[in-house]
Amino acid sequence: MASVLSLLSCVVLVLAASFNPTRGQLDPCFYDKLCPHALPAIKAVIEETIAVEPRMGASLLRLHFHDCFVNGCDGSNLLDDTPFFTGEKNAAPNKNSARGFEVVDRIKDAVNYACGGNVVSCADILAVAARDSVAALGGPSYQVQLGRRDSTTASAAAANSSIPAPTFDFDRLLANFNSHGLSLVDLVALAGGHTLGFARCINFRDRLYNETATLDSGLASYLKSQCPLSGGDDNLAPLDDTPVRFDTSYFDRLLRRKGLLHSDQQLFKGDWGGADGLVSFYSSNPEAFAKDFGESMIRMGALSPLTGSAGEIRLNCRRVN
Repeated sequence: MASVLSLLSCVVLVLAASFNPTRGQLDPCFYDKLCPHALPAIKAVIEETIAVEPRMGASLLRLHFHDCFVNGCDGSNLLDDTPFFTGEKNAAPNKNSARGFEVVDRIKDAVNYACGGNVVSCADILAVAARDSVAALGGPSYQVQLGRRDSTTASAAAANSSIPAPTFDFDRLLANFNSHGLSLVDLVALAGGHTLGFARCINFRDRLYNETATLDSGLASYLKSQCPLSGGDDNLAPLDDTPVRFDTSYFDRLLRRKGLLHSDQQLFKGDWGGADGLVSFYSSNPEAFAKDFGESMIRMGALSPLTGSAGEIRLNCRRVN
């Protein structure tokens, strides 16, 4: 019965995708015949990894986000630098902070073994690993669209210009998301991914010392002990009160002026314009947040994928074939 329901689900989703030109390039059932063991292999590695280091779930979610926002979801941020290009790993949004590459390596090895060959792209691995990480930490298990192929190049310059920075004001955040074809709902729901993980001192120091009017004084006092005015750039602070559990604590904190990053608190300014209403709604409606988060992840995951004969399926996610 379960297999029949799965098949019917795929048929319904494929028909729905045919009415969406972007998503229609991908297929939630892409590996059902090509390698039915692919997704279980990814899930097994993710669950094993998160059982040992729960924080890794946020890191893998972030890798997928940073991949998709730079020339589409094509696994470009996994490539090491070469004599021919400076890749995205050393771009400002990723340098000294992007992590989880060794987990992707383990997943790739496990999937290649399960499939008896190189059939699952690194870009698809990132998309599924993000979903499985969210689910393992208590979030929704949305249905990932599949069939992406991998890029053969990467660009530090594109990463620097395309990934929204923690210093962005609301208008700039929304313009960035709109430029990727994403909406206000997508912005707030995907920002809710900060219900997981930590941020480095260097990314919230300016807010801590120069934005006292919009930061809860008690939190500011505590954070100053973790993030001095100089030094300690890599010291970490949680993005919400439950950094290894997917919940609505992130939005609760915004309502109380406890957003860690400048860009976080920009989503709730208290004037009931911009994104204030959505932040308040998600704070008290966890099911609605989980639903919108899953749908926004699917939309983000469909940004400019390489499909058909474009790109390649990398044997090693760190380098082109």
